[in-house]
Amino acid sequence: MNIAAGTIEYELGTRPVTGCGFSFSDSELDRALTGPVAKIVFDDSGKAKIQSLLEGLAETEFAKSGVERILADTKPPEDWRVGEALAESYLVHQRGCYFPWPDKWDERKSGSSLPGSMHGRTGLKQQLEDLKDDVNIKDDLIKYLASRAREAVWESCFKNAAKKYLQSPTNVRVFGLLVRDVKPHEDDIKTRVIKLSQNGPLDMFIELLAVYLPAKSISTLSKKVCDSRNGGAG
Repeated sequence: MNIAAGTIEYELGTRPVTGCGFSFSDSELDRALTGPVAKIVFDDSGKAKIQSLLEGLAETEFAKSGVERILADTKPPEDWRVGEALAESYLVHQRGCYFPWPDKWDERKSGSSLPGSMHGRTGLKQQLEDLKDDVNIKDDLIKYLASRAREAVWESCFKNAAKKYLQSPTNVRVFGLLVRDVKPHEDDIKTRVIKLSQNGPLDMFIELLAVYLPAKSISTLSKKVCDSRNGGAG
């Protein structure tokens, strides 16, 4: 199941820097949470791989119960985590992006914030400006991906992208995605589209997306995605 494209509320800018605001209806949000977003939040494919590896090591019933304990979801996901999964799912299904592994795999402790994590419009602003202007940050990201790319199923994709980057460190695509549960308004991203358009490299494509969910729905995201797994109503 692909996530819905949503209803376009406004469009801003021209390539290479553009912005778009779109809204989800209650039914579109529920379908997303039940399908692709839940798969990301609960990491179905990742758990299956871990389970297969650990079960091969479990020789006793006690050890098997340990596998079950490790894989169990002991607490519901935070609303912000579900919002990030919604953003990731949208980029995958509507913009052709690829995420090699879930962010949670980088956590040393469940529920902790990763280094460099930012929230809100201020955080989005700083991250976008850094990715646009700071070649050191982009270089670090290339090294980080390269350390995991060897013999991975996405190794060839990484090599193709890295080759283009080595030829031109501005030849990248940058997405900024804001999730809100208020009435759509272009002011949410308009200033940022204008600022990023100034002195921007022509081979760098930047797109800002504002996703508008039904009013006051962000605080219900965790409950809804958990209910979808438990067979309850959202």
